[in-house]
Amino acid sequence: MKVFRLAKNVVIGRARNLSDHRIFDNMSLVALLAWVGLGADGLSSSCYGPEAAFLALKSYTHLSLFVAAASMLTIVVICLSYSQIIELFPSGGGGYLVASKLLSPTLGVISGCALIGDYILTIAISVASGTDALFSMLPVEWQAWKLKFSLVIVVFLTLLNLRGVKESVVLWVPVFFVFVLSYSFAIIWAVTAHFGDLPEITHGVTGDLKSGYTEIGMFGLVALVLRAYSLGAGTYTGIEAVSNGLNALREPRVQTGKRTMVYMGASLSFVVGGLLLAYLLYHVSHVDGKTLNAVLFEKITAAWPPLLSRGFVIAAMASSAALLFIAAQTGFFGGPRVLANMAVDRWMPTRFATLSDRLVTQNGVLLMGFAALLVVLFTTASVDLLVVLYSINVFITFSLSQLGMVRHWWSERRTEPLWKRKILVNGFGLMLTGGILISLCIVKFFEGGWATLLVTSVLIGLAFWVKSHYRNTQKKLHRLNELVAAALADDAIVVEKTPPPCDLNARTAVFLVNGFNGLGLHTLLAVVRMFPKVYQNFVFVQVGVLDAGNFKGASEVENLREHSRAEVERYVTYMGKRGFYTEAHIALGTDIVDEAAKLCDVIADKFPQAQFFAGQLVFKDESTITRWLHNHTVFELQRRLYQHGRAMLILPIQV
Repeated sequence: MKVFRLAKNVVIGRARNLSDHRIFDNMSLVALLAWVGLGADGLSSSCYGPEAAFLALKSYTHLSLFVAAASMLTIVVICLSYSQIIELFPSGGGGYLVASKLLSPTLGVISGCALIGDYILTIAISVASGTDALFSMLPVEWQAWKLKFSLVIVVFLTLLNLRGVKESVVLWVPVFFVFVLSYSFAIIWAVTAHFGDLPEITHGVTGDLKSGYTEIGMFGLVALVLRAYSLGAGTYTGIEAVSNGLNALREPRVQTGKRTMVYMGASLSFVVGGLLLAYLLYHVSHVDGKTLNAVLFEKITAAWPPLLSRGFVIAAMASSAALLFIAAQTGFFGGPRVLANMAVDRWMPTRFATLSDRLVTQNGVLLMGFAALLVVLFTTASVDLLVVLYSINVFITFSLSQLGMVRHWWSERRTEPLWKRKILVNGFGLMLTGGILISLCIVKFFEGGWATLLVTSVLIGLAFWVKSHYRNTQKKLHRLNELVAAALADDAIVVEKTPPPCDLNARTAVFLVNGFNGLGLHTLLAVVRMFPKVYQNFVFVQVGVLDAGNFKGASEVENLREHSRAEVERYVTYMGKRGFYTEAHIALGTDIVDEAAKLCDVIADKFPQAQFFAGQLVFKDESTITRWLHNHTVFELQRRLYQHGRAMLILPIQV
């Protein structure tokens, strides 16, 4: 056990101290770090998005200027519309929360499931494309190792993210800025060195329009540009991650989020537009085993001294590969948060809302890593295939978010003085993102996009099944919770007795409870009934669980502490009126078993004759799958207490 804990501390890190008042500042991201962790997804798409769009135009490459202009406009509109979402939803939640609150819970689930699928593909395509960029600098015979290397990187990133968001971002800051500087320099160099060729580019656009109109017609020309534009749609993914994870940003979160959006939008527009222009200026074409960016950098530096040329290309491509690996952070950052938000609302198993002792949604990180691993394995890390699967889902979320915001501003038109300007931004965003979604579904469906939509549909169906199970469970618990009303009514008429002084050597019943509810009262009354006049002392233990639903700031943690204390004190009042010595113990933590075991040790040392009790719900139609949807913490705690030589009785309560 000690060896395992030591290994865990080395690989993942030591548990965070919840009593540290600066814990949120220490974990939160300033705008610059948020740009690194979240903006990397969009910037990294410049390693494959512009290339996919450029190559899709075939011989009509000069039309890429239309694609560049449309892409830059789309980036600006999406960033502006998501800045409005940040203002309206300062606690975060992203597309899932926007669709749930402004449209309907059903559409919210569709948005959330689409985002989960998109984040998994974000990890997969970022790692695969990063591997391509890295292997572009290596001998051809090394290509056979690409798949194995991609799988190792996914595992490494999963472990890194188990340490925490900030730790996983800070590591990449130097690499991120090497990429930004090298690409910015290359684009500026390309434009200034060929400034005199810009009129020729204009003539090339005119020539491609004329030849395209003659050869494939106006409809074919428009379809070609739209297809290129849609294949580069992966460029816009990651923009929504800021609004999705606002609670990880430094206070004031709204200002930090909006500043991050400015950094993301400006850098992404510059790089995407600049690369497409540079491809034209240097007449870049496909070369086997190399990305278009690698070919571009080699052409840019062809006249430089060999050592300087090779050094720049290596630095640019190595930073490209590293940035793509950083981009996978967006998937690890956003995916678990969407899962956690849906788990809080009971659309996903509740265990996805739990936090590790590093205050990370560990189960979500592991799921995203495992799913990305499978995607990389089944697609053999093929970027061409992943590009087809990618970006459909995120535009489902984009479109639903914009639709929700349009509906909101229309309903607020009598109270919001700037509603016309705001509805215009979101309305234009809806038109763009909805148009891209339709074109993506048409262009990519038969090329493999159907697989993305099928898996997303299965995930949506699973979410509705989980919700139905929890809803049915809640109905079954309703009868049990009627005990609370009965207990309160009995409490009003009971003849109050004076509690006796504490006798530490008397028989003591210790109850593990989770709020003043039917389960706790049923367990308490069952013990009183089964062991009449046996126990003189009654002790109640409650652990306030920090999860993704309440870990949103120091005030929320304090609210949880006060709520836990108030709930357990109701048991103290209830038994105290009946003439028993009672006391309460509470703790806060992410691991119920660990915190409860510590409290039980303290209580057992104080009361040598302590006997521990807990209730466990038992469902008649329980199966292996449904059992996984509920926690069985008491059994784990029982094993822990047995190891410490303490007895614990679990009372089954059938519902």
